[in-house]
Amino acid sequence: MILRIGNASGFYGDRFDAVREMLAGGELDVLTGDYLAELTMLILGRDLLKDPAAGYARTFLRQMEEGLGLAHDRGVRIVANAGGLNPAGLADALRALAERLGVPARIAHVEGDRLPAGPGVLAANAYLGGAGIAACLTAGADVVVTGRVTDAALVTGPAQWFFGWGPEAYDELAGAVVAGHVLECGTQATGGNYAFFTGHDVRRPGFPLAELHEDGSAVVTKHPGTGGVVDLGTVTAQLLYETAGARYAGPDVTARLDSVRLTQEGPDRVRIGGVRGEAPPPTLKAGICRLGGFRNEVVFVLTGLDIEAKARLVQEQVRDALAKSPPADIRWELARTDHEDAGTEETASALLRLVVRDQDPDRVGRALTGAAIELALASYPGFHVTAPPGKGAPYGVFDSAYVPAGEVPHTAVLPDGTRVLVPAPAVTRELAPVPEPDLPAPLPAGPARRVPLGLVAGARSGDKGGDANVGVWVRTDRAWRWLVHALTVEHFRELLPETRGLAVTRHVLPGLKALNFTVTGLLGEGVASRARFDPQAKALGEWLRSRHTDVPVDLLEEAR
Repeated sequence: MILRIGNASGFYGDRFDAVREMLAGGELDVLTGDYLAELTMLILGRDLLKDPAAGYARTFLRQMEEGLGLAHDRGVRIVANAGGLNPAGLADALRALAERLGVPARIAHVEGDRLPAGPGVLAANAYLGGAGIAACLTAGADVVVTGRVTDAALVTGPAQWFFGWGPEAYDELAGAVVAGHVLECGTQATGGNYAFFTGHDVRRPGFPLAELHEDGSAVVTKHPGTGGVVDLGTVTAQLLYETAGARYAGPDVTARLDSVRLTQEGPDRVRIGGVRGEAPPPTLKAGICRLGGFRNEVVFVLTGLDIEAKARLVQEQVRDALAKSPPADIRWELARTDHEDAGTEETASALLRLVVRDQDPDRVGRALTGAAIELALASYPGFHVTAPPGKGAPYGVFDSAYVPAGEVPHTAVLPDGTRVLVPAPAVTRELAPVPEPDLPAPLPAGPARRVPLGLVAGARSGDKGGDANVGVWVRTDRAWRWLVHALTVEHFRELLPETRGLAVTRHVLPGLKALNFTVTGLLGEGVASRARFDPQAKALGEWLRSRHTDVPVDLLEEAR
């Protein structure tokens, strides 16, 4: 028995026609879609404030205009977390759509993830597992929409239904979690955002699918004829994305990432095997989105000579103008995008970015606007900005919390309206760190060359609230023997000076030839607050790859 389960969305706003492509492009049993992220929950929370009937991903509903009939004709079940903060509302809208289209689709939804929200909180949601999805599919649902479930639950739920796994089939569930984590970000598994992209045609990568087996093993692939690539590197990169150590905890199971074994089975086919699982923790992670205050920014353009002096002048002038009532948080960043003796004005210019935050909208609105505009004829030569500062806008903050699983009313609402309460796991296991594995012997000393790390190592980075993670991997055993000894926490901090003074944790994953670094607090209050130039740390790994370090010459020759 093989369950063919695909993905057609990695975020709210992903390629619209992917649903049709996946349904029409090849054999499939279940099509999933991941529409939720920390920032998305904030956006949906604001939508819900304006309209009680909103709060779900409207894009999904539009995709179902065509996708619902296609899925019915091909016998494909659809599972998506597009319900956001209002899965019942989306389910009702889908029933109305099915009736209008004349498609006899049975619609179900999963709810219970929403938690009581305190003052200033836009959304508080626990991350549910896949058991509610499995209950809906078992009851005959053709479409299941959920609120906040883990991304991997979109795969573990259908797998529990299809194979009949019980809640203590830990190894099988862990295999499904790993497959789900590879699928969840769509084309990131098929060559999108890939460190070694120049070796492949990734102009329009196809979306991934997994052939899941009853023992929990899987083959990651894509529909025939679609673009991109599935290889050991693309799958490894995605396994490191937004993860941390050897134990990857979830509501269904804790998957041991240090047990994962990848094998290139053929062109665009990577087998995932050997995954071990453990009982899940007794608590569920909860995401809390709240209003953090108000924010504004202005970017000053500095052209030609004396860039540093021009930057100092405008900073002093803005500081003086805001002195009577300064915003609580003022941040400057000078990006030296200018070139000496440049052939165009743009390439002769640097960008000085000012970001301000405060609880009082006037301090980041009218005060900043006045300070910037009044300098137009009274500051550095060549004064101009990329755009006039506006009135300022509210920004959100994402916090994590943990709640006892038994206190969350995980509920499957079946196609006939029956409500089924999904029990919390009877067996749980507190999380504990995994001892660092034995390290391989270092490479013998030999000649080295100072070059970018990325000539021999790939990386992928991302965000979890205010923390960032950077996964780094290599492709050969010799490169692994070098990397695991060379890229220590201390050297990581040297290569990325922004991480100095922050807590950095290194996790060693020999089976993937990978290191995964967690940097605590790098992103401030999370992506919605936009405290950093790269607020989701998407390019942090590429910055690391661009940094120069001493690499053995034979590894450089091996990489070529």
